Amino acid sequence: MVRKVSRNAGKYTLKRKSKQYKRTNHRPHPAKTIVTRSQCSISGNVFHRLPSEVFDIILDKLSVLEISVFCMVSKEITRYLVDYISTHAWKNKMIIESFHFSTCLQQRFTIGHYRDLGLMFKRCTLLLPTKDRLKFIFSKFSEISCFTIEQCLSPDCIAFSSLGAFLQTLIAGWDELECHRVFNFLCDITNLLQKVEMVITGNPGVRWDLELQLRLFCRQVLLDPWPNHPECRFWLALLLKPWPLVCQARLLLILFGPLLPEGTLGWQGLVARGLPHSALWDLARALLLLFGHVDVKDLTSNSMLTILEELIVIPQPWLLENVARLMVLCGSGLCYAVLASKAINGRLLEMSRLIVHIILVCEKDGYHMSWAVKLVQQISMVFSTAPEKFRFIQQLENMFSEVTRDIFELSLEGNHFEDREAFQTLCILLDSIAHFHARFLHTFLK
Repeated sequence: MVRKVSRNAGKYTLKRKSKQYKRTNHRPHPAKTIVTRSQCSISGNVFHRLPSEVFDIILDKLSVLEISVFCMVSKEITRYLVDYISTHAWKNKMIIESFHFSTCLQQRFTIGHYRDLGLMFKRCTLLLPTKDRLKFIFSKFSEISCFTIEQCLSPDCIAFSSLGAFLQTLIAGWDELECHRVFNFLCDITNLLQKVEMVITGNPGVRWDLELQLRLFCRQVLLDPWPNHPECRFWLALLLKPWPLVCQARLLLILFGPLLPEGTLGWQGLVARGLPHSALWDLARALLLLFGHVDVKDLTSNSMLTILEELIVIPQPWLLENVARLMVLCGSGLCYAVLASKAINGRLLEMSRLIVHIILVCEKDGYHMSWAVKLVQQISMVFSTAPEKFRFIQQLENMFSEVTRDIFELSLEGNHFEDREAFQTLCILLDSIAHFHARFLHTFLK
């Protein structure tokens, strides 16, 4: 008996074979992976195909700024560039060691070059801890004599200015903790604190060369490069913090006091003769930087008053006109704080004499006399009773007469030059008294 074949048997077989064919020929697509630039090694880029000597020749053609951009390509590139800039050949080519130039164009180029170096080292050492970064960076400059305090006394040397531009670019954006580490590192490699101690504990002017070197280093490396007040105040506070208030006053005078034409500090000029406001402006600006935001009632104002009291007796008590000019340059807030402190402590004689010289300075330097009148009005508010206010006004008027007699007697005793200078001061004082009283009376008659 012949078995009947199902009509659908062939169809089933073909379909099954077709499915098997499709199943055997289907290959899954490989999984896609994303590779970032930082994950690419140098072996995977075009530079791996070049001999290292050829790659170094390419790097030799790059400027400092171009290297700083190139090091951001990948970690492997950064490591290679760190090794490259560590060679003596690159150091001799790219790190300028001569800082005595005759033209301003050469000076600006060198300072700009060190600013570019700061950006390059900032980027090349981005992945290192702060301490390791500083060790690596400053190891490149350790043998440059002009970067060392007391090694170069040339008046036209711009090494400290170049180092300041480098440091400013390097640490821009760093937080306060990292900047503290930078300061401590600089103190260690330069013996900064030991050198400061030598000049603030010795007699003024004995180590004039070290005083000038410290002034240049602190100003040009740490203070002057910062255009904003908060950063400059931060570094100035770090310089002053290790020392007692008496030594802080001495250090402020070393850093910001007047200079003689030959470049040394004019210690005796503050005592012997009246100085122009330009000679005292840097010192006034430093005081404003430290204490300009301090309220008179604030506890920290005691520190400010102590520093000011110590400042105006270095190396000996200053000529009172210089004290008054410094107060005027410091503005209403600090000036009022000093005078109000004397009034509260019963030092009316000192306060009145200082007010008279402030009025004299306003007349000499062309300030509006209404400012001095307003200052006297504010001081009068310190006294709570009418008799105390009258005693203050009476003491001030008596002081006008006393200072006038003193200057008149000085004009009779001096030589021809001093006689003429004292007579001119007497005339200015009389004018200032007249202008002050006119403004003062006008205020009450309104």
